[in-house]
Amino acid sequence: MPPKIQPRVPRGMRDILPQKMLLRQYVIGQVESVFQRFGFEPLQTPVLELRETLLGKYGPDAEKLIYDARHREGKEELSLRYDLTVPLTRIVAMYPELVKPFKRYQIAPVWRAERPQKGRYREFYQCDVDIVGSKSMLADAEMISVIYAVLTRLGFKSFVVKINNRKILTGIGQYAGVPKELLAGLYRSIDKLDKIGKEGVRAEMAQNQIPPDVIDKMMELIALPPNAFGKLRELLANVPSAMEGIDELEQLATFLGDSGVPITNYQFDFAMVRGLAYYTGPIYETIVTEPKIGSLTGGGRYDELIGLMSNQSIPVTGTSFGIERIIDVMEELAMFPPQVGKTVTQVFVTVFNRDFFGVSIRLANALRAAGLNTELALDADGLGKQLKYAAAKAIPFAVIVGPDEAAAQKATLRDLSSGEQTAIPQPDLAATIADKL
Repeated sequence: MPPKIQPRVPRGMRDILPQKMLLRQYVIGQVESVFQRFGFEPLQTPVLELRETLLGKYGPDAEKLIYDARHREGKEELSLRYDLTVPLTRIVAMYPELVKPFKRYQIAPVWRAERPQKGRYREFYQCDVDIVGSKSMLADAEMISVIYAVLTRLGFKSFVVKINNRKILTGIGQYAGVPKELLAGLYRSIDKLDKIGKEGVRAEMAQNQIPPDVIDKMMELIALPPNAFGKLRELLANVPSAMEGIDELEQLATFLGDSGVPITNYQFDFAMVRGLAYYTGPIYETIVTEPKIGSLTGGGRYDELIGLMSNQSIPVTGTSFGIERIIDVMEELAMFPPQVGKTVTQVFVTVFNRDFFGVSIRLANALRAAGLNTELALDADGLGKQLKYAAAKAIPFAVIVGPDEAAAQKATLRDLSSGEQTAIPQPDLAATIADKL
């Protein structure tokens, strides 16, 4: 006999057992319902992409985390998808006949060769929603409206969508005199403002060889209070790209006002940076302020990415929800409805003894036909053992049919949380259970 294999999963991977899957399915179901209400449609792409499709899109640091995959006899260089954005751009380039604007969402696993640690896995789900084919700032406003609708539906109350524009960030660099080759380092420094503070950002800029006078100009700009469009216009009046970015954000603000998103839930923050290299316009990131857990969403406009795979550039804007973090936070803060995460079964039909298999089977089928999630006992073990099993699974109700109930065409319905039980005519059983759920 071959040696026994120790059961384990690869580092950075995990099994998700039924109770956790039920929480996951609940969140995904709520999110999908909001997406569809805004007219977004589902999309699926392969877990494997050609390596050449993924390279050159994320920046060198991110691309070190791409998992390569190869069939022993295959000649194609393949990689596991790193995100859901680049596969979307490939889809749009391959299928030019797609009706524009193309509004899609995708909720699926991605893979990254991260160093495993608490809350960080090598396989995890992403949840993306995008609009392809519209330059209008109304498309970006709709993204922020979707973020607001999803998070409020899930029960989040204290959150802020921070909004900036890559054109403004580029303009700030030009205004301050930062050489083009140092802009990436500049963005990385600014992105740490919340973590290391203004003096930390100043020190890091100095380490990145940015001259002191340039640092002074930069600090003046990133220290501007949120929504300070007037002062920003005054300082960047001679930087065309920055003025274009400011115009876009002001349009976005108008559309958000019309969309009914509360002003308390969004903020224009000129120091906010999204790290990925492909953003070209508005960028947004959602911060949960209570409890302080960091960002739950991140996205922006990336109008040039599809042009890397097609003869023409097509405008795109979209956002990604941190579905894994959302699930963890909701569980930690007990935000799920009481029954979610326990079981899908609503009623358990017992078997009184071997002579009653047929009675119980027919009754279970009738309850299923009436739309109730029904589990049937598979063995004629003692009733006590069957009821103990149902209680351990947190099934709300159990049905018992013995000789007396069968003779009277009734069934005993037991509430497994209270122990209360009632004899009910079998034709009325499904309606009675549905009323109690």
